[in-house]
Amino acid sequence: MNDGQVTTDDSWAPDACTLPTAERPLRLAEFDQFFREAVRGADRVSAQHLRLHLAGGAQVEEAARDLTARESSCCSFFAFAISRSGPDALTLDVRVPAAHVDVLDGLAGRAVSAAGPR
Repeated sequence: MNDGQVTTDDSWAPDACTLPTAERPLRLAEFDQFFREAVRGADRVSAQHLRLHLAGGAQVEEAARDLTARESSCCSFFAFAISRSGPDALTLDVRVPAAHVDVLDGLAGRAVSAAGPR
């Protein structure tokens, strides 16, 4: 059962991440807030592909684009794609190479935990 609490443990963050260690808890908090506010569902399409179903508001899309752009700049192995799946829904596809499946596992766990039951 999920109590809505999320840890600040960033042990799943890869060594390849160039975000300074001191800034990682802030980025994790940003992701957790985004997941809590925007994620409506998640599908693990494959080991290397996570699909997040998001609320479709303009603010959510703007936040998703900003956060994924900043994350791509420090963890270049991520491939993010945002698309509108309906008038009130967005889809965020997250892909990683096979060497970083564990990172996607961590991200997926955080998304599901932070979003909680809807």
